[in-house]
Amino acid sequence: MGALGTTVPWVTFYPAVMLAALVGGAAGGLAATALSCLAVGLLWPLISTHPFLQSTPDYLRMGVFAFLGGTFAVAVQILRGTRRYAARTARALEDRERFLQEIADSMPGMVGYWDRSLTCRFANHAYLEWFGKRPAEVIGRSMENLLGPELLALNFPHVRAVLAGERQSFERTLTKADGTLGYTLANYIPDRKGGGPVAGFFVQVTDVTPLKAAEDQLVLAASVFHNTVEGIVITDARQKILSVNPAFSQITGYAPEEAIGRTPRILKSDHHDPSFYQGMWSSLLGTGRWQGEIWNRRKDGEAYLEWLTITRIDGTHGQPTRYVSVFHDITELRRNDDRIKHLAFHDALTDLPNRALLMNRLEQQLAKARRDGRHLAILFLDLDRFKAVNDTLGHEIGDELLKHVAHRLLGQVRPADTVARLGGDEFVVLLDAPSGPEEVALIAGRILAAVNEPMTLHGKHAQVGTSIGIALFPGDGLSPEELIRNADLAMFIAKEEGKNGYRFHVNP
Repeated sequence: MGALGTTVPWVTFYPAVMLAALVGGAAGGLAATALSCLAVGLLWPLISTHPFLQSTPDYLRMGVFAFLGGTFAVAVQILRGTRRYAARTARALEDRERFLQEIADSMPGMVGYWDRSLTCRFANHAYLEWFGKRPAEVIGRSMENLLGPELLALNFPHVRAVLAGERQSFERTLTKADGTLGYTLANYIPDRKGGGPVAGFFVQVTDVTPLKAAEDQLVLAASVFHNTVEGIVITDARQKILSVNPAFSQITGYAPEEAIGRTPRILKSDHHDPSFYQGMWSSLLGTGRWQGEIWNRRKDGEAYLEWLTITRIDGTHGQPTRYVSVFHDITELRRNDDRIKHLAFHDALTDLPNRALLMNRLEQQLAKARRDGRHLAILFLDLDRFKAVNDTLGHEIGDELLKHVAHRLLGQVRPADTVARLGGDEFVVLLDAPSGPEEVALIAGRILAAVNEPMTLHGKHAQVGTSIGIALFPGDGLSPEELIRNADLAMFIAKEEGKNGYRFHVNP
């Protein structure tokens, strides 16, 4: 066989087929194989006097070449397809991983994954931002490195439980990277691979600092609502009671279940006319607020005075949705105020008007007398023998005697007249519009007789008299001070002339 009948020429075709397959894929490789066979079998005899194919082994070699070339071309095509598929799969996985990472990073809460060795395998942006670390400082690091030994020890019971397959949920206070405290709600979720042992656990931590602050405010508001001494009523827009606090029940006598669902009209006292309530609602609708004094009625029927503040709470569209009423019982306070006012203008021992109230009434009576042309009379009384009673029977008996004298004086005058105690054993009687000196003298005589009657005080007998000086308006003075001064002078004369009598003032 000639040189071309050896295997060497075939071997030279193999690189060509391999190159064609690598460049052109299966089509290139198969084309190169086919062209090589055609060239050997058909073209070569036309250009050469030495046939390439001379024996059966030559045909076998060509068959082997065709088989191997085709196989290589197909193999290259399959390999290319596999690589492209692998590349597409890898890109898809990368896209999916990037998508999942983007989802995790966009979540406001912290998301992470820890394996059984407590090594971090995943952490989202919120996780990194909370601790102020880069991914390289978290991923692949231990939990102790991230949390620190103290916090890890605090969390370890939950870590141990989740690795045992128990889902965990708990609250924790953490220090943020900026040094501020944050409140978190943590969830540990076990990761079971195909129902087998726990391979690790997912971590989801929610920053509940704003919710915690809101909760603290709600707790504080609830504490104030329940513990304030002022009654609080919350109603809806139709005045149906939604909630009341304990002070409401204490003041009104209505238990919460007796008030809720009803309206504040259960407290209505009927002390106010419709115009009062019309003014209240006019203020509420106009300004959103009303406050003032109002009479209401307790469950047992007792009327009481309260200081009430009502505030309108509007919704998003400006329409009222709630009314909040805050009130406190001022009945006793008002009684105390009235008592203080009474004490300021009345004698503490006899409860008669004192000098201040006497002068005030005298001013008013003088104004009326000038306007209407009426008369007034001032009777200035000083008790006779009172010092002897005090010295012999004691001051307690003396005080009781003064009370009895005050009572007797009130029994001798009209409701329009005034009986006042100036202090000690001095009294003043203001007679309003007496008909003349004769009526004044008649009243003075009755007073003398009443005061002179013996008294039994704590089992002891006592008797006093009185000397009375009288000044008339307008003849004996035009001002309160002048009238009282002249009546006092007349009383002094009555004492000098023998006591237990009355004298009119005589102008010099």
